[in-house]
Amino acid sequence: MRDLANNLHFVPAFAPKAAVTDNTAQVSAILDRAGYESVALAMVTGTDADADATFAVLLEESDASDMTGAAAVADADMIGTEALAGWDFNDDGVCRKLGYIGNKRYLRATVTPANNTGNLFLAGMWVLGGARNTPTANPPA
Repeated sequence: MRDLANNLHFVPAFAPKAAVTDNTAQVSAILDRAGYESVALAMVTGTDADADATFAVLLEESDASDMTGAAAVADADMIGTEALAGWDFNDDGVCRKLGYIGNKRYLRATVTPANNTGNLFLAGMWVLGGARNTPTANPPA
């Protein structure tokens, strides 16, 4: 009951990197959820050095590993909303999450800044649960 570590798997989504100082969209690594029944995107922000920047989140799904034919995930296939997963310049050092309950194998997330002339620091990971085989690898592969 207490063992969470052997039942979850983590995959990098947004690797930590230098600050983004413009409105360049940040695109996650593509997630292959094979072998797992549930998934959530977890993100953490740094200190946003801008007075009016906003950051919108888009979640896409596909049956193709290269995201060919990708489509925005329907609201009914998310736990939470893309609006709640987004943030603005006031949200320094906060976490955001967005769950997926759809049936597609591959996922990708995009964070799009608007009015960003300061620093956007972003890191995130895909959190996979409902593993068909446990324990999950440690360290995660």
